[in-house]
Amino acid sequence: MKHLLIIVMSVLILSACGGKSKDSLADTGGIPIDLRYATNLSLTEYDDYAVAKLRNPWDTTKVLHTYVLVDKKQPLPAVLPKGTVVRTPLTKAVVYSSVHCSLLQQLGAIGNIGGVCDLKYIKIKEIQDGCRDGKIVDTGDGMSPDIEKIIDLHPDAILLSPFENSGGYGRIEKLNIPIIECADYMETSPLGRAEWMRFYGMLFGRKQEAETLFTQVEKEYLTLRELANNAPDAPTVISELKSSSAWYVPGGKSTTAGFYAHAGGCYLFADDTHSGSVALAFETVFDKGHNADIWLIKYNQPSDKTYSEIEKEYAPYAGFRPFKERAIYGCNTGKVSFYEDYPFHPEWLLKDLIKIFHPSLLTYYDLKYFTKLAD
Repeated sequence: MKHLLIIVMSVLILSACGGKSKDSLADTGGIPIDLRYATNLSLTEYDDYAVAKLRNPWDTTKVLHTYVLVDKKQPLPAVLPKGTVVRTPLTKAVVYSSVHCSLLQQLGAIGNIGGVCDLKYIKIKEIQDGCRDGKIVDTGDGMSPDIEKIIDLHPDAILLSPFENSGGYGRIEKLNIPIIECADYMETSPLGRAEWMRFYGMLFGRKQEAETLFTQVEKEYLTLRELANNAPDAPTVISELKSSSAWYVPGGKSTTAGFYAHAGGCYLFADDTHSGSVALAFETVFDKGHNADIWLIKYNQPSDKTYSEIEKEYAPYAGFRPFKERAIYGCNTGKVSFYEDYPFHPEWLLKDLIKIFHPSLLTYYDLKYFTKLAD
């Protein structure tokens, strides 16, 4: 009887071990990388590979994507966890956004870009020159890229920004090319978004450069935030302009709202729970924000906006207190590298906001992105 029990127990133990999938065996023993701010990203390093897990920002109970990063100079391990295998470092990636092109330039990896989308929005000279000289492929519009050009390029990955309920990525999903979903823009804090550079550094073989850059960014950002926290007052703030029938304001949980708070401002829609933009009626914004201290706007046009111009565009703007008291600041994104800079250099934008909200705190500093509207 004793021998029978031993045999039965042995079979059960062996069955349990045999039932454990290769995936689960491969997913143990890793060392997590300490991410201090990013909430939708986790990074874990193993002996022969690394795993990047992206949380779905629209349903945080689910995973958006899992990537298994394997050094392309090493043989592919026989056992890997489930996920999209990416051979690193990437050396011929197609990059959809100017934001990530700008980061790669700073990390010394601009030569690893094989193709880009929406070239007309990319102000980086190396990219423009590379496309003109044929070293970088212009793959067309980001919403409808030239599939044939992408196929001919044979890229090792495609970097793009995912959108909720987008319906997928069309034909590029069938190309058997890793699609890197750059969901950093859905982070709810400026440093949270900036910290994604550590993931991109791993993808392009610039891990140390990304660590060094993020440490510098974090240190300056925290120093500036502490400076603003000691300001004696908190001016009330509204932002943006009406677009067609709606006024899209930053959600109360967005990185923009985080910037306003860290700069010592009181954002009048801070109680909103969205992390993206929120479409509101003009009347709603006017009711809550007509008596604001400061109004910030962004736009893209050849010449800077003026008070007379925005009043001509929509006369009720003149009813806002910052219009009457000339406290509107504009950022002409067609003339400054605002969108290229601030996602991974939030400290630069924070300086602008502190200077606007509390002019006496940064007397030495000249605004980089915003200017006061002229009459």
